[in-house]
Amino acid sequence: MIQRIATLCRYLTTSLLFSLTGVIYLISMLVYYWLAFQQPSPEVSYFVLVVGLFGGAVTFLLTLSIASRANQAVNFPLLVRLPSRVEYLAAVFLTAVTLGLLLQLLVSLLALLHNGPSLSFSRALEIPPVWLAINILAAALALHASELVTAGWSRVYLYGALALLLFLQSNHSQVMSWIGGRFLALGNWFGGLGITALNFPLRNLANWLSISGNDWLARFIAFVFWPIQAITEATMNGYFSRAQALAPAVLLLYATIIFMLAADLFANKDLHLHE
Repeated sequence: MIQRIATLCRYLTTSLLFSLTGVIYLISMLVYYWLAFQQPSPEVSYFVLVVGLFGGAVTFLLTLSIASRANQAVNFPLLVRLPSRVEYLAAVFLTAVTLGLLLQLLVSLLALLHNGPSLSFSRALEIPPVWLAINILAAALALHASELVTAGWSRVYLYGALALLLFLQSNHSQVMSWIGGRFLALGNWFGGLGITALNFPLRNLANWLSISGNDWLARFIAFVFWPIQAITEATMNGYFSRAQALAPAVLLLYATIIFMLAADLFANKDLHLHE
């Protein structure tokens, strides 16, 4: 299995690099380096966050490009010879992560060689797990945005849930207060009709949603986005606490769940490869 996936990775890598799309990615990497590192000797936190952001973004785009090429009908003879479709998807995933990491390393090397920040050995050891975890999560998310994996409204559900969480992150109090107000108004309406059996439960539910429900929702959202917040805070502070050191592992857990969902969708969908 490993040999088959490695062969597919080499094929997909060659197909992308020796194309106009590959040249565009190389030019984009140089342009990003020129825009992000014009100032000499930037802070280490700036270097880690900016290059990490580039790695996640370019890995996401690379995954879309490679998945688009893998979805072409010319690859159908390769796909049907595989004992499992998941191997094909794993090759797409690994190729995107590898190429994204290579471009990210090129940007970091250019930045370090030309008036870049001075990294201590301990600080340098903290960087690879963070960058790799972000890239892997970006690749897993990008699979669901590609035509290769998506089945029906699957990507709408996934990205809709992410958009909802991002919206609730800064507006959960207003949302819960609004929902609580609607239940309170509904309870008062039933009370006006003399239906006390529904009036008091709805009023109690409205009070719970506005106070305790809001607290529970805030804790849940903070838990979901904790890895990103922990990595950002640790990078800005210059060191990782014991709890913050687990953040990359949690991101990998998220990526594993998202990739397993993508593999299940890809393995059970009807494939319609593009000409």
